[in-house]
Amino acid sequence: MRPEARLDYAAPRDRAPRTGPGGARVLVFLVVNVEEWGIDRPMPRQVLSAPTGASVLPDIANWAWHEYGMRVGFWRILRACEALGIRPTLSINGRVCEAYPRVAAAAHAAGWEFMGHGFRQVPTHLVEDQGAMVRDTVAAIARVTGAPPVGWLGPGLTQTLETTDILAAHGIRYCADWVVDDVPVAIRTVHGPIWSMPYSVELNDIPLIMIQHHRAEELQERSLAQLDRLLEEAEEEGCKVMGLAAHPYISGVPHRIGVLERTLEKIAARPGVVFAQGRAILEWWEAA
Repeated sequence: MRPEARLDYAAPRDRAPRTGPGGARVLVFLVVNVEEWGIDRPMPRQVLSAPTGASVLPDIANWAWHEYGMRVGFWRILRACEALGIRPTLSINGRVCEAYPRVAAAAHAAGWEFMGHGFRQVPTHLVEDQGAMVRDTVAAIARVTGAPPVGWLGPGLTQTLETTDILAAHGIRYCADWVVDDVPVAIRTVHGPIWSMPYSVELNDIPLIMIQHHRAEELQERSLAQLDRLLEEAEEEGCKVMGLAAHPYISGVPHRIGVLERTLEKIAARPGVVFAQGRAILEWWEAA
């Protein structure tokens, strides 16, 4: 199915307002992305372009940029969340469970929800057997957490026209690749509907800092502007969801972590705002 055939259109004013859990007006879906960048393949992103424009393999410099995030940056973000009592959703490559067991164990111990993010950080279009990839990811997460994940975010939000059907066949109940609304939306599959989960392609440190080249403070400004407008709209349209994404190798570095900490502090201080994991948002939405 083409994407437009999987979705019914609905304007916010045409939907019955839904009360948020505990009277919340905005649920913040904070996602921390942890990935495995194998040195034997081109890096998913680059902070340093190759000398003279020649591609290099192995790409040690950009591999190390990401590796810093897994060794140091992750722990700064974990500490920031612990300080505020926030338990985010962890978007995790299945391979991370094997390559970085200390990271996976710490996130699980802290009560973070695990969301599948592919097995390796490779675009879905380049995966020969998507079914095996999803199955291996689900199994890897279940070995760490004791239960299979219910959520999915493709590497780089990548999908083919068949991916959603494959996800549903493997028990995935929500997918964050479809950033189409401020509330969950039903997505048709041949195995029954799953839900889109409002993620963000703009309140996200990759496009904001690494692609658009804004200063880190833009993350705070955008996040609070979005939050204020959603709080206002929620008065008439019901509780909404705000996605916010962070990567340890970007937001977890020393010169940016303070911006993320202050952003989370200001969000947490807003009345009517609750940080919620994807599974909890899904359960609220289905029950409401």
